[in-house]
Amino acid sequence: MSPSDSKAFLQTEGNERIPCLFNPAELLLQLRNNWSGDPMPGGATPTLRYTGSGTGILRLTLFFDTTDTGSAVTTYTSKLVGLLEVDSKLPGTTASTNNARPQWVVFNWGDFHSFKAVVASVDLAFEYFSSTGTPLRARAALVLAQYEEDMAFGPQNPTSGTPRPHRVHRVQPGETLDRIAAAHLGDATSWRVIAQANGIEDPLAVKPGTLLAIPERF
Repeated sequence: MSPSDSKAFLQTEGNERIPCLFNPAELLLQLRNNWSGDPMPGGATPTLRYTGSGTGILRLTLFFDTTDTGSAVTTYTSKLVGLLEVDSKLPGTTASTNNARPQWVVFNWGDFHSFKAVVASVDLAFEYFSSTGTPLRARAALVLAQYEEDMAFGPQNPTSGTPRPHRVHRVQPGETLDRIAAAHLGDATSWRVIAQANGIEDPLAVKPGTLLAIPERF
């Protein structure tokens, strides 16, 4: 099965696999460092000092549709909402001290694997119902916040060695690097920036289904 044919899914800390009925159209990835300075009245621009790395954020929207079967789409969406609930079965849970938390998840899609993350928020919209009121179509906007430092995430393509990418693009049939650069960076001639960020030596050999890290606009 090629990467373009694979289905995305969430793998929970409890080793449950939550499938995505449809692959997301895009992934928005935010990685940042924290810097601070001490401004002085009448002074020049303060020198910044590094205060540590920030929490990684992954945003994605999942689409669910069960109109073909007539079953309630909540069969799928309830599992996403459940990831916000405290799980008392997790290791280290202590009821007497209220030491409990929801479980972390990892988003997987082809060769892309996110960092370990907790579900920070779920914005769920039910968009279509049967004549009896059964919800059949829903759209869920997820915000995943990095749970801990995850060395397994860094070396994964396409994020390894890139200058803090904020977006991941899956190459579609017929797309070229210059077209992708024009769409994301506003300049078709910036395809070399994308090629360099992803370690691409031959821009004509990028296959459909490839995940590309798109650097910040410069």
